[in-house]
Amino acid sequence: MTDPLHPPVPPISGRDAPRFRDEERRRALAGAFAGQGADYDRLRPGYPAAALDAMLSHGPARAIDLGAGTGKLSWALVERGLEVVAVDTSEAMLATARARGAGLRTQVAAAEATGLPGASAELVTVAQAWHWFDARAASAEVTRLLAEGGVLALVWNMLDVTIPWVHRLSRIMHAGDIHREDFTPTVGPELVLEHRAVHEWEDPMPTQDVIDLARTRSYVITAPEERRAKVLANLDWYLHDHLGHARGATVGVPYRSDLFLYRAR
Repeated sequence: MTDPLHPPVPPISGRDAPRFRDEERRRALAGAFAGQGADYDRLRPGYPAAALDAMLSHGPARAIDLGAGTGKLSWALVERGLEVVAVDTSEAMLATARARGAGLRTQVAAAEATGLPGASAELVTVAQAWHWFDARAASAEVTRLLAEGGVLALVWNMLDVTIPWVHRLSRIMHAGDIHREDFTPTVGPELVLEHRAVHEWEDPMPTQDVIDLARTRSYVITAPEERRAKVLANLDWYLHDHLGHARGATVGVPYRSDLFLYRAR
């Protein structure tokens, strides 16, 4: 019998983690997002209500969002009534987060050394960013930041490549954040996995936004102009000529959100 709270994880990829040529390449790709705040905030999806419900099931009042970027998850937590500190190494990305309004604190710092007080949050979150961190150092910092009984939530939105047309879309777009079905993040020994869930959902977007979504991918951001133009042209052909969508039509882009909840030992 299938447990509705813990649905089976469908097969999606042979990849067990994002792959980087070397540490220098990882840092270069991580830094590529710094100038993409407005596009990233407008085009990247939010997180489904079911994933947020699971993160908040232990009733936290304070949260720290590491690698917060433009605050996609940070603001969702603020809207749920939490006091939130968004932490990122990019002041430009955090400026985009603050531009939404009052109610969000920000801190320019690395996830491995935030400078925030110990035991200062019942929830630490990392959305789309754990693979950019030094997992051992970040795990130690998370353990320091968590109040007693606190939870670390790691979450990734990924294109649902079990659907054939989305699989091809992801290949054209060079989406690098597609994990294999039994993917488990690398964390330090201080943390114990308590819950894993997969949430499937759709994000409706005009076709031009689907094309522009590629501009928020590190591969495309760092590519030479000629290669970038080719990727965008291929996406235009795929959506409008091959799949037959009218220009400006709304397309439901299927996603899956993989959520991992940890507690300190």
